Amino acid sequence: MLFKLSNEQLMIQSMVREFARREVAATAAERDRTREFPAENLKKMGELGFLGMMAPAQYDGEGADTISYVLALSEIAYACASTAVVMSVHNSIVCESINRYGTEDQKQKYLGALARGEYIGAFALTEPHAGSDPVMQNTTATRDGDVYVLNGTKRFITSGRNSGLVIVTAKTAPEKRHKGISAFLVEKSFPGIIVGREEDKMGLRASDTTDLIFDNCQVPVENILGKEGEGFKIAMTALDGGRIGIAAQSLGVAQAAFDAAVKYAKSRNQFGRKVSKFQGLRWIIADMATQIEAARQLTLSAAALKARHENFTVQASMAKLFASEMVNRVTAKALQIHGGYGYTKEYPVERYYRDARVFTIYEGTSEIQRVVISNHILKDKRKQH
Repeated sequence: MLFKLSNEQLMIQSMVREFARREVAATAAERDRTREFPAENLKKMGELGFLGMMAPAQYDGEGADTISYVLALSEIAYACASTAVVMSVHNSIVCESINRYGTEDQKQKYLGALARGEYIGAFALTEPHAGSDPVMQNTTATRDGDVYVLNGTKRFITSGRNSGLVIVTAKTAPEKRHKGISAFLVEKSFPGIIVGREEDKMGLRASDTTDLIFDNCQVPVENILGKEGEGFKIAMTALDGGRIGIAAQSLGVAQAAFDAAVKYAKSRNQFGRKVSKFQGLRWIIADMATQIEAARQLTLSAAALKARHENFTVQASMAKLFASEMVNRVTAKALQIHGGYGYTKEYPVERYYRDARVFTIYEGTSEIQRVVISNHILKDKRKQH
């Protein structure tokens, strides 16, 4: 299915592209080197409506459809993958979960502030010994009068240091397994939440990834998201939307690497002619372009299903699986086309290559996506992650 974008979608894409390439791309390489969080760019993105794209207008969101969001996120990723991953978790998981499961009071208190970019949202599911299997998490939440007391450690939390609000999953009834997990809206100002070590990562270096430690962290009862026992469902639903976000990020980074490779091939002379004239290289470029386009169609298809409020779980997993694997192939080929220069920081392809590597891992590994897809095809009734 080829998608014909509406005038509004094209306008959003054009506006974000102009902003991203003017403002975001300019310092992406420097932020990669210094690991500086893109706070100023995110503030501008909040003012422009990029941090509440799918939130309703009544909460200061843009009320945009999922296709518009995919287009916007891809443009940010084209300029800076570190900024894009912050935008993705913030929109796809945090804002979406509050909009879908939050009470009116929670929406009034948090959704507008998130949409305006007054603070950044984070999502705390993964633990040191519970990654792809969230049922094995050990963080607990015990009711004590008007508060829940949270204890445990969460790992690999995007924006763990720089976020203002975190959706945290914890066990309220451990004996019920996945039905005993609940979700909570935890402000970073609550006593008992400690930011742990910050990971020194291979890529996405301007996006902080930290531990979050909960040491008798007191969370008001009214800050439970959904009902007790709905945390697993909320997390899995959030990850469905997040997987479309990962696919969109993959598209942006792949397109940036592809454009850089084409530009270099057209300018580099070897054996008396441009390297773009060699058939072997031309076929590589053709394959790269085809793979990017295939990933784009899968991603837009999943986004369209979500926009129509249809079930999109399998399509999101397919898009995430294919696009994340695709961007690793494309960035590797782009680096190869650059030859020795691709291995240096003089050209941006080495950053694209490093940034792309995690896309097959976070928000559900490629292996987990294959479990989801195959379970659906084979009608396996076991729980899908």
